[in-house]
Amino acid sequence: MMAPPITPAQYSLWQLTRYFLRLGTLGFGGPVALVGYMHRDLVERRGWIAEADYKEGIALAQIAPGPLAAQLAIYLGYVHYRVLGATAAGLSFVLPSFLMVLALGWAYQAFGGLPWMQAVFYGVGAAVIGIMAISAHKLATKNLKSDRLLWSIFAALALVTIVTQSEIAWLFIAAGLLVWLVRCRSRPPPGMLGAALPLLPAAADPGLLLQLTVFFAKAGAFVFGSGLAIVPFLYGGIVTEHHWLTDKQFVDAVAVAMITPGPVVITTGFIGYLVAGLPGACMAALATFLPCYLITVLAAPHFKKHGKRPGLMAFVDGITAAAIGAIAGSVVLLAQRSLADLPTALLAIAAAALLWRLKPLPEPIIVAAAALLGVALFPLTHH
Repeated sequence: MMAPPITPAQYSLWQLTRYFLRLGTLGFGGPVALVGYMHRDLVERRGWIAEADYKEGIALAQIAPGPLAAQLAIYLGYVHYRVLGATAAGLSFVLPSFLMVLALGWAYQAFGGLPWMQAVFYGVGAAVIGIMAISAHKLATKNLKSDRLLWSIFAALALVTIVTQSEIAWLFIAAGLLVWLVRCRSRPPPGMLGAALPLLPAAADPGLLLQLTVFFAKAGAFVFGSGLAIVPFLYGGIVTEHHWLTDKQFVDAVAVAMITPGPVVITTGFIGYLVAGLPGACMAALATFLPCYLITVLAAPHFKKHGKRPGLMAFVDGITAAAIGAIAGSVVLLAQRSLADLPTALLAIAAAALLWRLKPLPEPIIVAAAALLGVALFPLTHH
């Protein structure tokens, strides 16, 4: 099938690249906030992207595996400048936060033993639990609504994640097929099952870098919608299966994602740095974002025709419910390991309560406040 004709762009490729460099440097607030910034800046204020193109990008980002904000950035780059634009938008959006997590990874390894850094992560790690709990609640209410089947899948995957302390890959695909069977009761549309194949686990290799690359490529293929969907998958592989990081180091890695701008899943670069230095960070980040880049570039020309098929939408709804359930289960697991005393438990509850009551409150403000409280409380709780 031929790709749709390219409409003339009202901006240069360099202007688009500069915009995504700025967004990747200053864009706090998580995936929902980032896609909102893109609509405000590119659709409403500048008029570079048509409303219809933006909506198609959002739909593709929700249906296909890949972190929501990064995938939308890649799609918007594709709209007028095709593969070159997709590449420029994706790289410029991810690069600033990647450089930040590299610097944080170096500081964490160099000064992690110093009291001040332990104190900062003491507070931030607790606040992250509260932030994740509220995020899981928002994702569930927004995506599952009043659908009993989706809520049942959510509950089942949350329970399985808690009991097994890991994420079971084939259950995601099973959930998608179950919802498709219940809603459609017909043959799957061509290509639907083929689109799920990247979700299947890949074989590991003895070499650490190759192991990291394969693992994070699988992780990138499991991120549906929110970057937080990657957390339970990472926890199961990095902490439980491979023992690359401790529970505390993993919570600190999630905290790093919360205090840096750009896509949440850039925490994979921080994790890769802790496991295998600079090469590990580069391979982990590349492997995480490559699946969503390839899926977006390959799917974009065909999405107008096939994107709204009921069978495909049902399949994705099932996978999304499973992913949110796994996120909820991972919050429980991380809370059990991270909230070691009364101050951390109170910090997590306070963070959740603030986000619940003050919905416009940016998460970085909570994280910064938790860091200051950690510095004050850590010496009192660790004599």
